Amino acid sequence: MPNLLSIIHSDGWKFISIFAAVAFVLAMINPNLGWIGAVLTVWCMYFFRNPTRTVPLREGLIVSPADGIVCLIVTAVPPAEFELGDAPRTRVSIFLNVFDVHVNRVPVAGTVHNVIYHEGQFLNASFDKASEKNERNTVIVDTITGERVAFAQIAGLIARRIRCDIAPQETVETGQVFGLIRFGSRMDVYLPEGAEPLVVEGQRMIAGETVLHDMNNPARRGIKR
Repeated sequence: MPNLLSIIHSDGWKFISIFAAVAFVLAMINPNLGWIGAVLTVWCMYFFRNPTRTVPLREGLIVSPADGIVCLIVTAVPPAEFELGDAPRTRVSIFLNVFDVHVNRVPVAGTVHNVIYHEGQFLNASFDKASEKNERNTVIVDTITGERVAFAQIAGLIARRIRCDIAPQETVETGQVFGLIRFGSRMDVYLPEGAEPLVVEGQRMIAGETVLHDMNNPARRGIKR
């Protein structure tokens, strides 16, 4: 059995400590309030959980970087700062509510080309315009097959903090934990040009496990291999 330190993301302990301290004070004031504080402390631990995942390791697979529900699948031209060109790409957007795992995982192995922070608003993360209007942190990875994949951590109406623990020129592995968004948020993934997603809107994602796309699929739209 994994110990508590291994299943809670390190970023969560300061919040868990605060919740626990408040719960203790509330219990001194009124036992019923203390129970409410205890429940909220348990929820805080649950929010920052970092469960073990079984990552598919076959070369060419792009997996989900986040737990949640696919809220949008659209064709869009990536923002200019992503350096992905002017051709439209399939963008898969995953919405995370406050009960989902918020630890983020790298969707594909490769080398980090760039990490870009963009200031912005805090609109509801389920809105399509959140991709361009909201505060976000984008990671661009060059895969070993020469493809370029971008994925963005997007702050939402409640989420106000984005943590990213990888940097340009760093080598990353598929399913590697790289960051966290708190509390409630969204992840966008820009698939390679011509890529067809293997997921649909409304489908539940499991970070590091659910396959979004297979780059080795010879039937990729408009791409000759």
